[in-house]
Amino acid sequence: MANQIYSLMARNTRNKGVNPSLAAERQNKSFNVERLTNLLDGGEELTQRRRQVESMIYSDPVFSQRNNYFMSQNQRYEAAVRKSVHCKKLMKQMGWREEGPEKSYMYRALGGDTAFNIHAVFRRALHSLGADEQISKWGPLTENFQIIVTYAQTEMGHGTYLQGLETTATYDASTQEFVLNTPSLSATKWWPGDLGRTATHALVLAQLYCSGTCHGMHGFLVPIRSLQDHSPLPGITVGDIGPKMNFEQTDNGFLKLDHVRIPRENMLSRFSQVLPDGTYVKKGTPQSNYLTMIVVRVQLLSSEFVPPLMKACIIATRYAVVRHQSKIKPSEPEVKILDYQTQQQKLFPQLAMAYAFHFVNNSVVEFFNDAYQGIISGDTASLPELHALSSGMKAFISDCCILGAETCRRACGGHGYSLLSGLPSLVTKLSASCTYEGENTVLYLQTARYLVKSYLQIQSSQDSESHKVLPQSIQYFASTRTDRCPAQKAVDFLNPALYTEAYAHVAARLIRNSADKLYDLTSSGTDQYVAWNQTSVLHVQAAKAHCHYFIVKTFAASLRKLENEPEIHQVMKRLCDLYALHGLLSDLGNFLHDGYMSGAQADLATAAYLDLLPLIR
Repeated sequence: MANQIYSLMARNTRNKGVNPSLAAERQNKSFNVERLTNLLDGGEELTQRRRQVESMIYSDPVFSQRNNYFMSQNQRYEAAVRKSVHCKKLMKQMGWREEGPEKSYMYRALGGDTAFNIHAVFRRALHSLGADEQISKWGPLTENFQIIVTYAQTEMGHGTYLQGLETTATYDASTQEFVLNTPSLSATKWWPGDLGRTATHALVLAQLYCSGTCHGMHGFLVPIRSLQDHSPLPGITVGDIGPKMNFEQTDNGFLKLDHVRIPRENMLSRFSQVLPDGTYVKKGTPQSNYLTMIVVRVQLLSSEFVPPLMKACIIATRYAVVRHQSKIKPSEPEVKILDYQTQQQKLFPQLAMAYAFHFVNNSVVEFFNDAYQGIISGDTASLPELHALSSGMKAFISDCCILGAETCRRACGGHGYSLLSGLPSLVTKLSASCTYEGENTVLYLQTARYLVKSYLQIQSSQDSESHKVLPQSIQYFASTRTDRCPAQKAVDFLNPALYTEAYAHVAARLIRNSADKLYDLTSSGTDQYVAWNQTSVLHVQAAKAHCHYFIVKTFAASLRKLENEPEIHQVMKRLCDLYALHGLLSDLGNFLHDGYMSGAQADLATAAYLDLLPLIR
């Protein structure tokens, strides 16, 4: 009955057309919306291609999402499988490549409500960690879904701490096989998507043992279900882990291995291999085996984190112009709630943040693409910075997107609590992002290790030439900066150079402070690992400040590319200013801490911030 009522209401709403208040807002614009759309898409041609794909998705009944909120978990899973199979057929029919933009357009149009998503992660892992002959062998099988592979890393007892994984892969030279085993309950693989019901194979991340020596984590392709009847193979215990906060369409599963044997060739061997006699040969750094996680984290920014925040902003902003509530002046009609300063202060910073993250994602992807081929070829010079940057951006952006989407939901009042608003599912979907592919606190600490190490190296080096070749993301470490904010008027805080420098000052101070505290403890005899734990809160704060600085700097730098688009540049400049000032005022203590800013300057920044709200409105 509820489903019938909803369908009737939705049909009646569509028949009425666009809400007059929303239509009026769309007429009152200060820039060319189509031109901005083209810029965000990467060009007019890509906008046309995206719209073509979206039109095909929205007009095809197989892809309908109308009944999603009324489906059981089983129904959601089955519908996701149907959609994914249909997507594959459509891509083949249209001649779209796996690496082309159309696949991501389809995924976004469907809101990620698809199956085989971790199968795609394996394909990326295969190309990152597999030898050329392994890619040639297994690539076509996965592309044509002759085998479906999950990525089995997380265990019941260990997640982000990969050195603690308990699953073992012991090489038996007499048979030239690896013996995969989960020796305890806590070693059970837990959470991998596509594992519960779908996968025929698993890329199992396990500790490699050769001749009694542990060589750390490596990836092994393990058959887990029969290709004839899909039943679990001998030694395999596998199933679905049950209901979750979201991702009902995904069959997250568990896997236990009881001395399961696989051929020697099933270990991914781009960076290391085991010879027939059991000799272990390393062809890259140990960190090379973590490349898959870097690849996934970079892609998560544009696929799983930023789009839900964008959707939340769209829903909440549209609601704010069609919802009329109370009066600003008693003699006038009820106003749109977006006309209230408090509503603007809730929504506009989230909108500014979505744009900031869009430009940062472009920057991170560009850096990743430049570095990736070198890493694959054995040049790992850029790997430490790439790891630190991708870890920090994954943690910071997912944290902010969770809070941003929840702010948008609350800004819609009671209607935001309804699943049919679309907002609760965006919030609960984003809530998982602080955990998967690296728990955020752990990722901040990994970023901090790179920052502290780099800072200490700079401090110990007297060579000015070495400072000139610092990795781009930390060049500000060696920059000469003022000890006081030079702002004298509110308008001064609308200068990107001024607020970027302020963020750099705070980040450098916090990194210096955390590194000095660590050094003091170790110098006084404290064990280095104990000292790191005792300063870890400071390291997390420093890593967050570094990430925030990088985003502000990148957003401000992106404005220069828009200088030939004056109307759009003006709008983006205001959003960049708002993003920077909102972050500054939200973390004001760190800017006031060492006297860099004064209380009077904080008042000026507040005035500049509040003046931006009606301009953006």
